[in-house]
Amino acid sequence: MPLPCIEIETGAAPRAAVIWLHGLGADGHDFEPIVPELVDSGWPPLRFVFPHAPVRPITINGGMPMRAWYDISGLEIAQRQDEAGIRTSIGLLDELIERECARGVPSARIVLAGFSQGGAIVLAGGIRQPRPLAGIVALSTYLPMAERTDAEANAANRATPIFMAHGTLDPTISHALGEMSRAYLVQRGYAVEWHSYAMAHQVCGEEIADLRHWLRARLAA
Repeated sequence: MPLPCIEIETGAAPRAAVIWLHGLGADGHDFEPIVPELVDSGWPPLRFVFPHAPVRPITINGGMPMRAWYDISGLEIAQRQDEAGIRTSIGLLDELIERECARGVPSARIVLAGFSQGGAIVLAGGIRQPRPLAGIVALSTYLPMAERTDAEANAANRATPIFMAHGTLDPTISHALGEMSRAYLVQRGYAVEWHSYAMAHQVCGEEIADLRHWLRARLAA
């Protein structure tokens, strides 16, 4: 059964969609307010889908249950990764893609987007997705299970455009880790558009404006 979601449609009968995954401890409402800043009234109708991650105990937070896409066991987030949790969430993402296709949105008109943990899932899930996507948006994040990429990436999304953005002052997921993930993907031929901003673990107005421009090229035609 697909995850519970917040949905916003910018017009009737949308034929394009953005599936947006929130970060650790947040929920589907987190990025709901920025929809008006990301779209233009002249664009074709879009459906924004903001799923709520399952609630699970998080080791680094003393086992406190919260909404999360996978567990984090320490400050070095790229080490000792919760591969089982990551793969489970990629499966949940696949279900959301399937649901949009069943509602009449072709996969090639679906953008996957995510922030922090959510960005990690859309990045890992997007390059493994067997259906061609319109694009992948990975904000303030990194590529988990990077060492599995060569064996598990799907050719269907080898040419899919990727928008990556990161704060140079990010204390949660370092800018350097984001850059390493960008370089790793570029070395494998992925088309990554990279943006850096003087911010912490957050989003900023300049970033939203850049993302709006990027989305226009993918979904406004």
